[in-house]
Amino acid sequence: MAENGTLYIVATPIGNLEDITLRAVRIFKEVEAIACEDTRRTAKLLNKYEIRKRLISYFQPRERERIPEILALLKAGKGVALVSDAGTPGISDPGFPLIREALKEGVRVVPVPGPSALTAALSASGLPTHRVLFAGFPPPKNEATRKLLASLKDEEATLIFYLPVRRIPEFLHLILDTLGDRRTVIAREITKIHEEFIRGAARELVEAASKRTFKGEATVLIEGRRDRL
Repeated sequence: MAENGTLYIVATPIGNLEDITLRAVRIFKEVEAIACEDTRRTAKLLNKYEIRKRLISYFQPRERERIPEILALLKAGKGVALVSDAGTPGISDPGFPLIREALKEGVRVVPVPGPSALTAALSASGLPTHRVLFAGFPPPKNEATRKLLASLKDEEATLIFYLPVRRIPEFLHLILDTLGDRRTVIAREITKIHEEFIRGAARELVEAASKRTFKGEATVLIEGRRDRL
């Protein structure tokens, strides 16, 4: 019986294709297959580095349908790399169900660290970094988002959210209404040509957002409760 293979959790560029580690490139060349969110996106990255590999589509909400196929490869002793469209798999991206099932089957799971919008935005935000709370994507409905923000009002950590840019104006209003006029940062198109960090008090950003249209995806960071420093 073949020894189980290894599942590699590989971080990929969040924009600039040069932000790939040498180790990630080596792993891509060595594994039997790559499980990816969008095969077209992953193929673009692989083509840049002249890598040809079997791609397995693995995306939400149909992740569980592909888990048996991927586990079969792993249990046959093959290596598989898991990637998302951008950044680190499993961080508000597909990955958790596969990783959990692989561990249950005794498969070795190895992280191959690299780009992450979460850490990239935080590092350049200018907000405190000693304690953070990552909340991922807020609920789609404003009232649920309002309740979530209200529950975090006394949190001392810097709050971090991923956000579709179409929701930025309404989200800023909710920050102002529930948390007050806190320092806030919108980080969008990180590592891309139009990379932008918009910093200021929530009220200032509300006014700025009313005068422009945002494109791309954003990471929004909010100062924690101010009386901690």
